[in-house]
Amino acid sequence: MATVDLHGFVADLKDHAIDHGFHVHDERHFVETYSLRQLWEIDLHPEAACGGPLDLHVALEADPRVMLGFEEAVMMLEDAFEEPPDVWKLDLFFNWQVPPLPDLPDLLVLATELAALGTEVLPVEVSATSTFASVTDAPQQGLQIVGRSSVSLAGVFVAREQLCEELDASLKVSQYVLDRANDWGLTES
Repeated sequence: MATVDLHGFVADLKDHAIDHGFHVHDERHFVETYSLRQLWEIDLHPEAACGGPLDLHVALEADPRVMLGFEEAVMMLEDAFEEPPDVWKLDLFFNWQVPPLPDLPDLLVLATELAALGTEVLPVEVSATSTFASVTDAPQQGLQIVGRSSVSLAGVFVAREQLCEELDASLKVSQYVLDRANDWGLTES
């Protein structure tokens, strides 16, 4: 029997994301058969961006060693109402995707402005790539925006982990990218 219901937590996270202004499209669950590592992915975007140039993928990664350590700590509790220590965390990633950009923004300015929006709750990393379909083709400029947070297993266990601040920060980052889509040469599809 699992100590923490991560399936239920992800279902609640999807509902909670809707309450914070997102539109949820899809969910996937992967289990790596060798290590039993699990990954949940949720595809969403701000409600105002349906059909727009921005997608957000939220991924929760469950390391089996972390899960087993937490389960062992819960089994060692002497009192049924005692809370386990808050030392076991799962990685939560926010990955923004935009189509190839004709006009790449200044990455230093973008990273600085997104860091202010994500704050310490959702640290955001920005990078860019150039992709060549063939050696004779012009490069396609890609922009990667990744936010990283963590989920407390103790918080999930006692149904206290809501991720409101993370969802609010990710909505601010999403809105910032949408507001600058025209400046970067993105058009709605």
